[in-house]
Amino acid sequence: MKKIGLLFVTILFVAQVNAQTSIFNDLLHKHVTEEGIVDYKSFKKDALKLDNYISYLERTSPEKSWSQDQQKAFWVNAYNAYTIKLILENHPLKSIMDIKREGQTAWKIPFAKIGGKTYTLDHIEHEILRKTLFDARIHAGVNCASGSCPKLSNIAFTEDNIDAELERLMKDFVNDSSRNKISNKKIQISSVFDWFQDDFTKKGSLISYLSKYSETKISPKAKISYLKYDWTLNGK
Repeated sequence: MKKIGLLFVTILFVAQVNAQTSIFNDLLHKHVTEEGIVDYKSFKKDALKLDNYISYLERTSPEKSWSQDQQKAFWVNAYNAYTIKLILENHPLKSIMDIKREGQTAWKIPFAKIGGKTYTLDHIEHEILRKTLFDARIHAGVNCASGSCPKLSNIAFTEDNIDAELERLMKDFVNDSSRNKISNKKIQISSVFDWFQDDFTKKGSLISYLSKYSETKISPKAKISYLKYDWTLNGK
């Protein structure tokens, strides 16, 4: 009987997770283009639906029994949902860099409530996603709401899709000529690859990492430089 009860609880929990993720997925699909451009004005009209998803995050604690993909999907969605919420609370604005609270930047404001605890966006990204759930492709999943940031996916992450989605987003990012300019002997790439170079070079050189995704063949001796980052809001 105990096993049946535990199975029933598990099924209910999975159903709740799927239902809540579906809410966030619908919001992203409705207000974010395939190119990652966000219609924040229309998104604001659905603030109550976003708050519904935020409420789920506030009362949910990722369990150690969850698979790594499930945990990763949860935390990346949480990061993106809270970033969007912060933008909507301060909209209209030209850049996320304009947001300050008690002298703290957007990434250092303790406002993201998850499972009864309060986090900063920095903590979610650097202490949880980059340390505990390391995957260099995370940098194509979390979104900084800016022009040079890898595009915000208009699909919510799930345990089943996160591996394929991160792979797709990283490939799109590397081959996006507005964010990375790649030729055989010279590459001008996003500052993301500079700031987090240690993440991308754990198993080889930066060029070897880029070569896994680049549609243009890159010489191992290619000259590397980094592009100026565009912090303009990723909105219409």
